[in-house]
Formats: sequence, structure tokens, C-alpha cells
Amino acid sequence: METILSPHSLSPLFNPKPSSPKTLLSSLQPKSHSLSLTKPITSSLKKHQLQSLKPSLPIPTSWFSYAQQGLAALALTLALNFSPLLPSGNALASEFDVLNEGPPKETYVIDDAGVLSRVTRSDLKRLLSDLESRKNFHINFITVRKLTSKADAFEYADQVLERWYPSVEEGNDKGIVVLVTSQKEGAVTGGPAFVQAVGETILDATVSENLPVLATEEKYNEAVYSSAKRLVAAIDGLPDPGGPTFKDNKRESNFKTKEETEEKRGQFSLVVGGLLVIAFVVPMAQYYAYVSRK
Repeated sequence: METILSPHSLSPLFNPKPSSPKTLLSSLQPKSHSLSLTKPITSSLKKHQLQSLKPSLPIPTSWFSYAQQGLAALALTLALNFSPLLPSGNALASEFDVLNEGPPKETYVIDDAGVLSRVTRSDLKRLLSDLESRKNFHINFITVRKLTSKADAFEYADQVLERWYPSVEEGNDKGIVVLVTSQKEGAVTGGPAFVQAVGETILDATVSENLPVLATEEKYNEAVYSSAKRLVAAIDGLPDPGGPTFKDNKRESNFKTKEETEEKRGQFSLVVGGLLVIAFVVPMAQYYAYVSRK
């Protein structure tokens, strides 16, 4: 048994060289030498086994970390794709969301079309909040890109008024102004007290001048704010600030008028007649002079 544990008996496993007489003699060496060499051989085997196991350990750990990262990425993708986006205020509300969510609580504007600047919204809030504190009239402005549920802005404005304020008492002093950017049109509606305070003349003028004229020029901020100032002035009993008018953008025509055509035609006929006279008279005169010399 001692001979089996000796290093020289294990040497063929680590050294494939053929054995020589010297190795046979070394196997017959004293017992103490064989025992002293078993320790380093055993430690080297343990060391070799540990080294062989080291690279195999990170494999399941690395695979598990990759799986965790993949699951986290998948969960994030699903959350972004299927979770509803939270709108900031009422700026991203749709045409039907405007009806369902009701009037804005902190502002007086629902900018679904996204055409109003921060300055315009701030100016509207200051102007309309002052009107409500003094006269108790509340006006809401709504901008939409396109209407799909109603034929025009007037029907949609009436629908909003009825949905937001179902009873006459709730909508008596309320006003609704709608601007449709794609159709370049607007509408103003409201309860009985609001319509009486503004007056039919200012209501018609706002719908026919401020909203469509400035919307055609894509001046949406000016269209909304000028309409608000005009309505507030009417409620306060102040002079009407007026509205914009269509600019005459007709280009000058390159075609001549009838009078200019007749004048040019007379001049052309005179010139052609003169050329014909010269063409016949001059050769005849030359021919007559040539014959007379003979």
C-alpha cells in the first residue's frame, strides 16, 4: 500500500516518459522519503481540482444575472407600451376627453390642438379670473385640431355646454368658446345670462372676425386672446375694441383690360398699315425712277 501512494508509482500519470532503471531504484528508497513526498503531491492535486472548478462556478451566476437583466428589460418595455400616459393638465386631452372630464378646475383653457403658448394661457387666466371675481361670469376656451363627432364648431360648443352644465342654473352664467384649427373656424355659446350680457352683435362679430380671420393666418394665440378681450369688454359695458379684417391679398393681374386691349389694337393696326404702304409704295417709286431714266 505504501508503494501505491509513493510519488514514483504515480509518476506515469504525470510523466508519460518510459521508466528507467533509475526510477526503479528510487522506488526502493527508504520509507521516510516516500512519506515526505506525499504531502506536496496531495496539495498539488487539491490545488489542481480547485483550479478546475473555478471557471465552472461563474457560469450559472452569469447566466442568472443575464436572465435578471432580460426580465427587467422586458418588464420595462411592457410597462411603457401598455401603461397609459398621464397627461400634464388638460393640454393633451382629446375631443371626447374634453366632454368627459368636465371644465378645467385651475385654468380656463383646454388646449387640445396644442397651439397656445404659456404666455397666452397665463394672460387668459388673469383676464378671465378677474372677470369671474367681478361679474361672476365664467368663460372657458377650447382648442381642437379636428372635429369627428359633430359637423361644425357650433354643435360641438353646444354639446360641451350641455355636458359640463346639465341644468340651466349651472350654465346660466357660463360661456364656451371653441376654436377648430384645421377648419379655421370658431364658435361661442353660453347660458342665457351670458348671452344677454355679451349681446348678439358681439357674439356674431367674434365668431365671424376674431376667430376665423386670425386662425386663417395661423395666429391662434392672438385669435383666442383678442376674442377673450372682446367678450370681457362687452360684459363690462366698455366700447367694443373691434376685430381684425381680411386683408386684400389679391395679386395684380397680368391680363390687359378691354380698354387697354382696344387701344393697343388700334396702335397695332396703324403700324401694320404703315408698313404695308411702305412695302408697296417704296418699290413702286424705285421702279418708276428706274424706268424714267431710260
